[in-house]
Amino acid sequence: MKTLAMFTKNRENPAYSAARLGAERVAAQMNARVTHYVPVTPDSATEQQTLVDQVIATKPDAVLFVATDAEVMVPSIQKLNAARIPVFSFVNRLVGGESVSHAGSDDIALAVDVANYLFLNINLKGRVLVLEGTPGSMSGRDRMTGFTLAFAKHPHITRVADVPGEFLQSTARREMARVLADGVQFDAILAANDAMALGAIDALETAGKPLPPIVGVNAVPDAIAAINAGKLLATASFDAMKMACLAAEAAMRYLNGETVPREIVLPVEVVDRANSTAWDLPFDVRALPVWDAIVG
Repeated sequence: MKTLAMFTKNRENPAYSAARLGAERVAAQMNARVTHYVPVTPDSATEQQTLVDQVIATKPDAVLFVATDAEVMVPSIQKLNAARIPVFSFVNRLVGGESVSHAGSDDIALAVDVANYLFLNINLKGRVLVLEGTPGSMSGRDRMTGFTLAFAKHPHITRVADVPGEFLQSTARREMARVLADGVQFDAILAANDAMALGAIDALETAGKPLPPIVGVNAVPDAIAAINAGKLLATASFDAMKMACLAAEAAMRYLNGETVPREIVLPVEVVDRANSTAWDLPFDVRALPVWDAIVG
């Protein structure tokens, strides 16, 4: 039985819970076993470096990898390369070291699309608060780039503030409570992922404030529930579960002697109340991606 060592950034973000589940589902179908390596402190690069060293000693057949910090983790990727353990990245592209294949999406295009959706909802004018993710992650950087491009096209929309949410619901809840206490005025919230959007909703409801239009990214089940309840305007289908599934399948195909693409890119879709039915399922019963339909 082949062994896949899987690195994700934390246990709080539901997107990574979905990724771990997706890889396990694919591995089970392909006679492989997944072992998970997750920092105890969310997004700790130091802990992830230590975990990589531990994994190299165990010699798994392949590694599925999301870096906690794009630059800091480069030497660890290089260690995996030197140990001749094939690396398959997903969600965040690597900025150094070598991976056999990457499964992801276009974060910049996704961010532009979901921002434009929000801006149209507020009639292309007003004050928008941005909840930003972890600066060290490629997804965080690319989504902020996409948001900036969208703001540049709409001069009557004011970017009130960029609030650090670290892609975590608890951090976004805390930071939004601070923003509300400071009296910052805004008409809408643009969150770089669903966890932060849900944290903002928590903070607003706790403070007894009406919910403005809010959008997120990931299309996790809790976000879909919030859309159907009228609390979240929309999300975007950055599907970490499918990316992990494709990374796991790419790894297994590669180990079985097949040639796999250097990059597998999933399409972008904005999910709102009109089309949420297809996404209104828990991760364990959502359809797995069909390799030939995406890669072929």
